[in-house]
Amino acid sequence: MPFRFVFPVFIRNIYLTSTIILWLKNNTFAALVVCAWIVAFFPIVSNTTLGLNSVDRNLLNLFQLYKASPWQTLLYLRLPSAMPYFLGGLKISGGLALIGAVVAEFVAGTGGAKSGIAYRILISSYNLQIPRMFAALFLTIRLGVLIFVSLSAFSDFILGKWHETAIKHEN
Repeated sequence: MPFRFVFPVFIRNIYLTSTIILWLKNNTFAALVVCAWIVAFFPIVSNTTLGLNSVDRNLLNLFQLYKASPWQTLLYLRLPSAMPYFLGGLKISGGLALIGAVVAEFVAGTGGAKSGIAYRILISSYNLQIPRMFAALFLTIRLGVLIFVSLSAFSDFILGKWHETAIKHEN
């Protein structure tokens, strides 16, 4: 059942990647950056929108009672309540950007001096250099874990001691 929803997303991303690479045929690096940005942009937007709309109704009523302007409500209530959602979307988008860049490089098939890890995986699999292919896969996995861990540390630093998701509770 979940594959029914996930599979069209991957097919759409591959078609979109090839279209962007055709549009930007002279600048492959820009095409790879655009593909990674498109994949990473939407989780951030959807999570931030969810956070902006998930304000505590009692606090919103309090702001209305004190006749706060819409800008004050946004700055002092909605943005702080959306910050954990934004940072969660950022953690998700970090991994998706790596996946988007790897898929875009697979589709582009770039080589030469500016080739990346995905090109090394592709060439190693064509030449049956299995240890080299798995080493490149392992580097990609480590890069994904490093991105997630660094964004998690950034999230803990930003949320600090003021948000309940970052506070360590004793049982």
